[in-house]
Formats: sequence, C-alpha cells, structure tokens
Amino acid sequence: MDFSRLPRHIAVIMDGNGRWAKARGLPRTAGHAAGAETFRTIATYCREIGIEYLTVYAFSTENWKRPAQEVSAIMGLLKKYLLEAVRDMEKEKVRFVFFGDLTPLPPELRELCRAVQRDSAGFEGCQVNICINYGGRDELVRAAQIFAAECAAGKREPEELTEKALSGYLWSTGLPDPELVIRPGGEKRISNFLLWQSAYSEFYFADVNWPDFSKEELRRAIAAYQSRSRRFGGI
Repeated sequence: MDFSRLPRHIAVIMDGNGRWAKARGLPRTAGHAAGAETFRTIATYCREIGIEYLTVYAFSTENWKRPAQEVSAIMGLLKKYLLEAVRDMEKEKVRFVFFGDLTPLPPELRELCRAVQRDSAGFEGCQVNICINYGGRDELVRAAQIFAAECAAGKREPEELTEKALSGYLWSTGLPDPELVIRPGGEKRISNFLLWQSAYSEFYFADVNWPDFSKEELRRAIAAYQSRSRRFGGI
C-alpha cells in the first residue's frame, strides 16, 4: 500500500455478521456485536492513516424485514457506539453524518444521531458517514421528489436538472464519490448501496466476513485499488 496515493473516500458494505455467528454456533446478534467492534477498529485506522471520508452501510431500508430481536440488537449497538463517540468526540475529532431517513428509528436513537451530527460538525478530522435506514433507490426517489416539488413551486425548471444538480439533492451532497467500495462476506453485489455515487468506484470483494475484516485486509483492498488504472470511460 502506497500511503501517498490513498483514496479520499472509502465505502464499506459491512456484510457477513450473521454468517460469522452461525459458523461459531452463536446467535446472529453476537455477529453484529463483533461487527461493531470491527467497525470501530477500521474507522480508527482510516482516521490514523489519513482517509478523509469513510461511508458504512449499517442498516438498509430492506433490513426492517429481519426479526424484531435482530433489528433491536442492531439499534442497541448503534446507540452504544454513538454514546461512546460522544464521550471520545473531543479527542478523536471525527465528524459524523447520517445518510438515510431517521424518522422510523426509536425516538431516543433518532435524537442521539442528530445530536452527534450537530455536535461533531465543526471537527476537521475524518468524516464517518453512517447509512441507516438507507437505500440507493430510495435516495434517488427522494432527490427526484424534492426537485419535482421545487419545479411545481416555480423555483426550478425541468431542464435545470443536470448530473451536478441531482448530486446536490442526495444525502452525500458536497462529498467526493467513493473511489473504493469494499464488500466482505463473499457476496459480489452492490445491494442498493450508493447507486449513484459508486458509478465509477473500484470494487474490492473479500471472502472474510465483516467481523474478521482486519487492518491488514483493508491495506490489501487499498493496494488492489492502487494497482488499477482508472480511465472513467477513456483510454
């Protein structure tokens, strides 16, 4: 890995928690707990090596279909992590931003998310974007609805909708697109994650499940990214 050519923005689909737990004869909730610790390790390492933006897929719009006990466990782990982030905020200098509609979240967690985003906004360290109740298609529909409403109100004209303009209606507005998207867990699909933003991302698929994803595996992913020629449709 060449530290002089790091991607500015890395996105991760944190997959394989359930399979990790099943392989060990543990409940799926144990896999999510182990995955939360891996998230902490990887986020800290990204900050240490100078990654500017880290976006993680924590809970999708489709994940509400999972058993209520599992959903509750995931929400509890997120709350625990955010409370610890509040405790360490001054030291870590990490900005937190949430992608997705927080409305369906438990009220206490929803307000905690908003408070963490507000109180960390002035920090100049790594920005961690947590996608919760997020879906790429839902994000694009939401953007189209906002633009259509502005057109109906006479604030915009339909022909004003360009790629740049549409990007301004997304949760990721103002951020560079991820150069590298990582998916552990052995699956090789995008699963409704950052559909617009990942149009020209490099993908790295790891066979290890997320709880076993280490700093060494991240370095391998970055090295693989650095070995590729990014032509963006050119030669």
